[in-house]
This record gives sequence, C-alpha cells and structure tokens, in this order.
Amino acid sequence: MVGIDLVTVEKPKSPIAEAYRTLRTNIQFSSLDKKVKKIVITSSAPGEGKTTTALNLSITLAQNGHKTLLLDCDMRKPSIHKKLKISNLYGISDLLVGEAKYESVIIKGPVENLDIITSGTKPPNPAELLSSQKMLNFISDVEKNYEYIIIDTPPVLMVTDAQVLSKYADGTILVVASGEAEKDAVVKAKELLTKVGANILGVVLNKLDTNRRGYYGYYYHYYYGQEQEKKKKKGFLFNR
Repeated sequence: MVGIDLVTVEKPKSPIAEAYRTLRTNIQFSSLDKKVKKIVITSSAPGEGKTTTALNLSITLAQNGHKTLLLDCDMRKPSIHKKLKISNLYGISDLLVGEAKYESVIIKGPVENLDIITSGTKPPNPAELLSSQKMLNFISDVEKNYEYIIIDTPPVLMVTDAQVLSKYADGTILVVASGEAEKDAVVKAKELLTKVGANILGVVLNKLDTNRRGYYGYYYHYYYGQEQEKKKKKGFLFNR
C-alpha cells in the first residue's frame, strides 16, 4: 500500500491525488484580482497533516508546469527531508545566518519544476530568524524565480512562527484533521491568523472518512480493476 506522503507521485490516479489536484485548482481560482503566489500551510496542532499537504500541493503545482519552491520553515520539528529522504545538513536557517549560499541549499524535488529548501540547522531562535529582514529579503528575491512558493510552518497554537510567515504570504491554508482536531483549537488558530492580517484562503479537511455520509467536500470514487480503495482519503473544504 502506497503511503500518502508522496501519493501524487506514486499513485497519481488515486482519489487522494485527485483531491490534491482539486486543491491546486481552487487555489489558482481563489483570487481574480491578485495571483496567490506565496502560500503558508499550517494547522492548529501537530499531526494534522500540514506537511503532507504542503508536499503534495507543491508536487501537483509542479506537475502542472508551474515552477514551484517548497520551503520547510518548521525549524523546530522539520520533516520534509525525512519524507523525501534528502539531506538537511544545510537549509533556510543556514542561508539566513550566512553559513550557506543559495545555490548550496536548493535541492531538486521528486518531479520536474519543483525545488526544495529544507529547514537546515536548528536555530535557538526560530521566530526571530523567520521575522528578520533577511527572511523578508530572501522571500522577495526567490519569488522572482518561482510561480509558487509553498511554506510549511509549525502549528499555530504551538509557536508564533506561522503567524509571522503569514504576514509575508499571499494566502494561508489551515489543515484540520477530521475527527481529531478540537473545534475550539481550530477557531483559536483562525483568530490568531486573522489578528496578524493573514489572508486565510480556506481549510483543508484531512483524514476524512469518505465512507461516512453527511459531509461536505469533494468525494472521488475510483476503481482499479477489482480493487476498491476504502481507506481514509483527503477531503477538502475550501471555503472562507
């Protein structure tokens, strides 16, 4: 059984991969006046699937021909390098403090058009580093080279990093684990993001059991020969 970490690469015809492509389309049409280019992916609490969402969203954008950069800005508990089995020796933290050059931290992703910068050396002060002028300058510089920049951040209720980065972004997506996330926590996360002026594009409802009736979202039902997928799939609620 293929895991969902790289489902858009390993099983592109699956319902989960199709749901990620729907998310991509919704983002592309989320604003008619200004293109949503820099996108923060976060959650209210750990374990809701924000990193997997950031990774697969980046892949679907790249697969659609868009030059995409995936940034792992969860410097406290990074996991993109683990999911992709790539080096995290140098990354965004090393770049910001002058210990690495831009060319040395760029890693080619699993598909064409996708570049990745991992978190790098764990700093003692992630929030200060991410809110620094150097970070702002870095984002301004790299966005000239990419059509989309996807930024994976820590959960909102744990630290202030997601709030800080949301101020740089054109939009923020909140990932919510169905049946796991507490309503009050999700509401509080939204309030904290709104407080700093984040443009909340919508919510990704993750770990949704599509065998249950009575939910709102997108439901894709595919068959592969005699095999029917009955696992928990991604469901997306993409509304403000």
